[in-house]
Amino acid sequence: MHRLRFILLALWLTACAAPVTVAPPTATPPPLRHIRLPMGFIPSVQYAPFYVAVEKGYFAAEGLELEFDYSFETNGVQLVGAGQLPFAVVSGEQVLLARAQQLPVVYVMAWFQQFPVAVVAKSDSGITQAADLAGKTIGVPTLDGANFIGLHALLAKAQLKAEDVTIQAIGFNQVPALTAGQIDAAVVYANNEPIRLAAQGEKLNVILIGEQVALAANGILSNEDTLAKDPDLVRGFTRALKRGIQDALANPDEAYTIAKKFVPELKDDVVEKQVLQATLAMWKTDHVGYAKAEAWEMMQATLLEAKLLTAPLDLSKAYTNDFVP
Repeated sequence: MHRLRFILLALWLTACAAPVTVAPPTATPPPLRHIRLPMGFIPSVQYAPFYVAVEKGYFAAEGLELEFDYSFETNGVQLVGAGQLPFAVVSGEQVLLARAQQLPVVYVMAWFQQFPVAVVAKSDSGITQAADLAGKTIGVPTLDGANFIGLHALLAKAQLKAEDVTIQAIGFNQVPALTAGQIDAAVVYANNEPIRLAAQGEKLNVILIGEQVALAANGILSNEDTLAKDPDLVRGFTRALKRGIQDALANPDEAYTIAKKFVPELKDDVVEKQVLQATLAMWKTDHVGYAKAEAWEMMQATLLEAKLLTAPLDLSKAYTNDFVP
């Protein structure tokens, strides 16, 4: 009898116990969205914010996986304009030139706050300011692009016309042509060639165009369709890149170490760190990513003066700050 009571009590206690719950299996995170990003012609320490944002998982946190496509800038513009890619890294003049060709591209984030182009001349040339270029022969890679546009803006600032100088398109041979004395001055990227030439012992005078005139510089290009149909993608991309820029500005040494993982060609740490430092100065701003109206107005005026645009465009459709974090 006692044994029966014990069994019944055990059954009653079991029935009253709280039910045991089994945790569901951990959900598999959704796959990252693959983004092919046209950058520029070659890998460089100048792309450190992108490398930092990938290495630290900022793009992954937005559900994105980047593939860096080192190709010519104009290729990226065409692909984004055709809706085949959502983003590309471009210079400001490419945006307006593309829109003049009816490509529905939109600049959604400013990366460089200073136009990264300079005019360099030998220290004994007597060329120390823009006015000194009158009557001189100046080498540019091509008769379009950032170098050519920057030169036109600088000449206009000095109240010079293109006819007052001789502009030679010499491909990407400005530096050898300058050192050989074939040209009086060369238009180069301010954060690159002057540093490398100085490291080789060349004494130069450098005129930084970005300090003379405000022009819309390098940033992120998207297109009207992506902005309308996938605005969260654009916000996520700009958010991740902003974090990369801020981290690179805050900790250049860390940014350089990360960049070396993505660009194993970086061998001369002294020179490459100088290139990075010169580039950092061109990103600094109180509002990372913000595009300034006056820079776009000056860019359009320069393109019109250079006859690369035949009529003014609606700038409100060419760039937006709506997606800047």
